[in-house]
Formats: sequence, C-alpha cells, structure tokens
Amino acid sequence: MSKKEISFTEGPVFQSLLRFAIPVLGALILQAAYGAIDLLIVGKFGNASSISAVGTGSSFMQMATFIITSLAMGSTVIIGHHIGEQKPKEAGNAVGTTIILFLIIAVVMTFVLEFAAGGIARLLQTPAESFDKTILYIRICSAGIVIIIAYNVISGVLRGVGNANLPLLFVGIACVVNILGDLLLVGAFHMDVAGAAIATVFAQFVSVVCSVAVLRKQNMPIEFSREQCRIYKDELKKILNVGVPIALQETTVQISFLVVNSVINQMGLMPSAGYGIAQKIVSFIMLVPSSIMQSVSAFVAQNIGAGKKERAWKGFYTAIITGCSVGIVIFMAGFFGGGFLSSFFTNDPEVIAQSAAYLKGFSADCILTCVLFSSIGYFNGCGKSIPVMIQGITSAFCLRIPVSIIMSRLPNTSLTYVGMATPITTVYGIIFFIICFRLLKKKSA
Repeated sequence: MSKKEISFTEGPVFQSLLRFAIPVLGALILQAAYGAIDLLIVGKFGNASSISAVGTGSSFMQMATFIITSLAMGSTVIIGHHIGEQKPKEAGNAVGTTIILFLIIAVVMTFVLEFAAGGIARLLQTPAESFDKTILYIRICSAGIVIIIAYNVISGVLRGVGNANLPLLFVGIACVVNILGDLLLVGAFHMDVAGAAIATVFAQFVSVVCSVAVLRKQNMPIEFSREQCRIYKDELKKILNVGVPIALQETTVQISFLVVNSVINQMGLMPSAGYGIAQKIVSFIMLVPSSIMQSVSAFVAQNIGAGKKERAWKGFYTAIITGCSVGIVIFMAGFFGGGFLSSFFTNDPEVIAQSAAYLKGFSADCILTCVLFSSIGYFNGCGKSIPVMIQGITSAFCLRIPVSIIMSRLPNTSLTYVGMATPITTVYGIIFFIICFRLLKKKSA
C-alpha cells in the first residue's frame, strides 16, 4: 500500500483517523463552498429573490448529491472490506461494478430532474418572486448531474482504498474554477442565478477531467482494468445491500429538510432568504461530523474486513471524543456569531437577522451530531446499514417534520424555534443507536 493510502488496520488509531479525516474535512469544506460561493456572489450582485432561488434550488441539488454520496458509501465499504481481506482483484471488480451502476443512475436522473424542475419548485412552496429563477437553477444543475455523480463516485472509491488526499485535490480545483466562473458570469456578465448554476457545473466538469487524468497514473492497492467495467452480480448485491439502506436514510433526511424549507417558504420571502443563507452556513458547520462519519466508515470497514473488531470499536470511541471537542467550539460560533457569519452572504439586515435566528436554534446540533454521525459511520462500516435506514426514516417523519411544523405555527414564532427541531431530532437518533449498540453486543456475546 502506497504512502498516499492509509492502512487503518495497524498503527495508532487516533493518528490514522486524523490523517484520513483532515483531507476528508478539507474536501467537504471546499465542496460546501460551491453553493456558498454561489449564494455569496449572487447575494452581492442580486436581490432577495435571487438569494431565495439559489438557496432553495441548491438545497434540492444538495439533497440529490447527498443521496448519490450515500449510495456510493456502499462501494466505499465493500472496497474497504476487500482491502482489509487483502483481495485486490475483488476490490477491482467492485470498482467496475460501481462505474456501470452509477452511469445508469446518472442518465436516468438527468431526464427525470429536467422534466420535474417545475413540479419540484411548486412542491417546495417557492415564493412567487423567485419561482422562475429556482426552476432555471435546478434545470441547469440537473443537466450536469452526470458530472456531479462522476466526482462523488471517484471520491467514494478513493476513500474505500484509504486515500482522502486526491479527493481534496480534485475538489480544490473545482472550487477555484467555480469562484472564477461566478465572478465572471454573475459579477461581470450579470447572469444572476443562471450564471451561478453554469459556473458550478463547469467547475465540477473540470474537476472530473483532472481526476481521470491523475488516476491513470496512480498505483492503488486494487487490481483494475477496463475489462472489469461491467456488473459483477456478487459485488452489486453487496454494494446495494449496504448502499441502498444508507441512500434511503439520506433521502428521507433530505426530504425532511426540504419540507422544512417549504414550511419556512410559507412564512414569507425574508424568512425564506434568511433560511437559505443559514443553510449554507449549516452546511459548513456540519462538515466536522460528516468528515467523522466518512472516516469512521472507512476505518471500521477495513478493520472488520481484517477481523479486528476491538480496533474498530476503539476508532469509534476516539471519533466521538474528538468530534465533540471540536463541536463545542462550532456551537459557540453558530449560537453567538450567527449574525456575523450571515453578513458575509448579504448586506440586507432583515435577511441577516432571520438567518441568525435560525442558527441560534440549530447550533446545539453541532455537538450532538458528532455522536450520531459516529454511530452511523460505525454501522455503515460494519455493513449493517438497516439500523441506519430505520433511524433516518423515523427521525425524519416522526420528529423533524412534525416538530418543525408545530414550531412554525406557534404564536409569535421565529426561525429560532424552527431551528430547534433538528437538535431535538438528533437526541432521538442518539437514543436509538444506544439501544442498537446494546442489542449488537448481546448478539455478539
């Protein structure tokens, strides 16, 4: 295994996790910067309707991307298992299966999203002032869904073999291109929402081209050739058994956030614009627990494959302690500095106030989610994604959505109350996994 790939089955646990998590976090930060940069530049050159359109449209596209990333986690886990088992040919078969599977998914999603853009905007209760702009943003981004999927599949495969540095490089390239594209199309050519969407798709296209060029020269701990780009039934079954429940979990979670977006859109244009900005800040705030989840999944997958269950447990506990320590700092920034953070995206004082209000209610989740996401990462890494799916579905439909609706209808309500629905939901998720861990220990005893 080359120095660029990390072996999770030997050496200090904390050091192995940290070496992997830092580039994962860096890649997630830059990936979240796509939508944030779009919103920031549109906010400076556009108006509240443009902010609302990019906020709503990018929320939907973020959901689509998260679903793909979640399904690709099946490939990450299975490749990790094969690496831990020291079966490079089977790992290559999993890579080939992944490529064909996601190519089919990409083609289908492109057609579906192009035709459904108007219905999506209506379903999200998009304000009339930003309705047409939201449709335009979704359609342009949907045209590039093949590119978005290609990037996330490549990243998932690389993380499965223990390489988090190359995904960081590729997303860094995309981020630079996106900034330049936004400044040119939105700032100089005044293309508003359309310019932001085009810049995002083109940036990811450049990233994918660069990634393919670099990967052709890399030596990885797998045996892979073009002839393996086909569906291997055994590998497909393993990938789907892990990936589908994770994707269903993520789908329901993202749908619940879209419902929350719809609920807030009904509160008016200013709350809608404020929530759009708050969500971009949240996308950064949640990067620490997200990087922990991906790191734990890869760490546990390799160690389970190598038969080192105790080491997998140690990695899980280490991730919780580390994540919560950082989460406390992030909580303070979101709770007390929401207005300051929001001011980077717009000069409108009312929109800033609405965004800060939501962040105040949401911020406790910065700490709680580090526990929840570490638990999800552990079960994903073990290939036991059914509990993850059950937790995601029940928390979305039984708590997040109804609590958000109730909070939005309270007398003299504000976005602070709506924001509190997320940490309330996370507490339930933690309790759910505590029960699952106890059942798992009894079963293995």
